[in-house]
Amino acid sequence: MPSTPYIVDDVMARRVIAVAPDATFKEIVIAMERWKITALPVVKGEGRVVGVVSEADLLPKEEFHERRPGLIEQMRNLSATAKAGSTRAGDLMTAPAITVHPDAPLPQAARLMANHRVKRLPVVDANGTLKGIVSRADLLKVFLRSDDELADEIRRTVVNHLFPVSRNRIKVTVTHGIATLAGQVRDGALIPVAVRLTHAVEGVVDVRCRLETEAST
Repeated sequence: MPSTPYIVDDVMARRVIAVAPDATFKEIVIAMERWKITALPVVKGEGRVVGVVSEADLLPKEEFHERRPGLIEQMRNLSATAKAGSTRAGDLMTAPAITVHPDAPLPQAARLMANHRVKRLPVVDANGTLKGIVSRADLLKVFLRSDDELADEIRRTVVNHLFPVSRNRIKVTVTHGIATLAGQVRDGALIPVAVRLTHAVEGVVDVRCRLETEAST
């Protein structure tokens, strides 16, 4: 049977640096510099995520450091000018936070990041409690799987499943993440299915299909 897709829980970082809503501007900057990160979840109580404070939330402080924004400028960007005058995480943060659950498939996390233009997502449980954090780099970890590992999974979960009769006549190779299926199969209608399922194997970069239908005798 096809393998279970990787989920956020498989790749997320479980050690998370977070701040409370009353964390000061300087404390936030120090934490970002110390841990070499660009955003911090803001949590209340027992770890419930209420927002995220990022470098982008802090930049208005520098932008308006030497001058006060004019009235027209304030009206055009109320959020930035408000943050320029804020000193606590609760006022600086972007809320509500864009979060993801541990059991979410990796493509779902990737779409959230792309749609909201963020580099990382706090991972929360059903109660909104922080469990980890997943970044763009984490989502790419599946592409570090070895070619041999990918070939073994393709043969086990795709070829053996779809072509139990023809499987010994099918060659599976993977080079730099690109999978090639070659050989002859009895049921040609299943070839597109095999290509689709191979594409779905986590870590496969592309698929080359050289499968052919057996000539009838």
